[in-house]
Amino acid sequence: MSPAMNRRHFLKTGLAGAAAVAALGASGRAGGAEEAAKPLPTIKLGTLEVSRFLLGSNPFWGYSHKNPQLDEEMKTWHTDERIIQICDEAARCGLTTIVSAPDQRWLDLWAKYRAGGGKLTVWVAQCHGEAQQMSEEIDRAVKGGAKAVFIQGHRVEQQFEKGKFDVLRAWLDRIKNAGLPGGYAAHWPNIHPELEKRKFPTDFYFQCCYNITKPNPMGEPYHEADRKAAMETIAQIEKPVVAYKILGAGRLRAADGFEQAFNGIRRKDGVCAGIWAKEAIDQIRENATLTEMLTAKKA
Repeated sequence: MSPAMNRRHFLKTGLAGAAAVAALGASGRAGGAEEAAKPLPTIKLGTLEVSRFLLGSNPFWGYSHKNPQLDEEMKTWHTDERIIQICDEAARCGLTTIVSAPDQRWLDLWAKYRAGGGKLTVWVAQCHGEAQQMSEEIDRAVKGGAKAVFIQGHRVEQQFEKGKFDVLRAWLDRIKNAGLPGGYAAHWPNIHPELEKRKFPTDFYFQCCYNITKPNPMGEPYHEADRKAAMETIAQIEKPVVAYKILGAGRLRAADGFEQAFNGIRRKDGVCAGIWAKEAIDQIRENATLTEMLTAKKA
């Protein structure tokens, strides 16, 4: 995809969302959110159909993966009203799905959003509690309306490193016994293939494009070798895989990060990315446009 072609297409399709940028400073929904959106291509997480681009929520809760100052700015800026507006704009761009942990603020906000006619229809829960709290957190996600549940990467890695596959299996069984598709996330590239070898009855996986293990004073390490290893892992898995942190938490241009990701995943797979809407809510429109174009390119 040439940069010029991508920019022309984005400008043509993205102007419809430009008015939403100014609206984020006010309360209420972003203008035009009620308009019918052209749906994005979809994938399936088990039996659940989701948009191939899933909206991540890390910026909502102050997980910048850059520095504490930006963490705090993100937490302060993302009021409930702004989060709702971002969800509406995502729906306008054809997304159906958002990923978030089942913390109480999100549970209350999701209930409010759906009751108010919010057009995002699918919440995929990322359970991230301590091991002793995980069962309760899974139950909270199920009760709160999640359509699928997976275990957060760091929590999976903690049990994997100790060889506690029985704990990991028990968490998955709890999800599936509730009637929902279930899976795991991981930063390490060796985890999902090992779980497949052990015939875990997962429905899907989330694979981080960077192996975040040892934060340093200059921020978390993001290396191209990690991305390549992640893509090699995704290529081994026959079940659906959602690639996340494809932009290196804002370190890569959207056009580059999305193209690299789509070059490494298959049609059954998707991507998850959050946006820092204070800078530009049109990032959602750009990312959705890239998803549509790159899906069509590899059809």
